[in-house]
Amino acid sequence: MQRVKKILLWVLVAFAAYAIFTSPAQAAEIVKTSGSILGDGVKNLGHFFDALLGR
Repeated sequence: MQRVKKILLWVLVAFAAYAIFTSPAQAAEIVKTSGSILGDGVKNLGHFFDALLGR
């Protein structure tokens, strides 16, 4: 199972490198959007716990 994980990780890294080299602008936009989504998720978790604690 460990070997499969290692192979899948290398395939993912190779695909990311290919995507960056073939279309850097689009890859940057994907990273930017992903960061925005993660930031919104963290902010919403904060709102959830504030509401849960009655603040």
